[in-house]
Amino acid sequence: MSKTATTILGFLLFIIGGLALVLSLIGVQLSFLTWIDAPSQLLGFVIRLLMILSGIVIVVLARTDWREDEELD
Repeated sequence: MSKTATTILGFLLFIIGGLALVLSLIGVQLSFLTWIDAPSQLLGFVIRLLMILSGIVIVVLARTDWREDEELD
């Protein structure tokens, strides 16, 4: 997968997770994420946080230039 596609995937995870978290705090849900709260609301909250964190990690890893880091050592 290219750097651009991986970065877009990371940003989408981050934005959708953040939006879902904010909306769940005011009592609204995104229709395609309603299954997240089925077991419990705490699990839904944790899954939304994991979506945000994994999006950040994916973007950071995709945008890191590994060859430049090796040359500095």
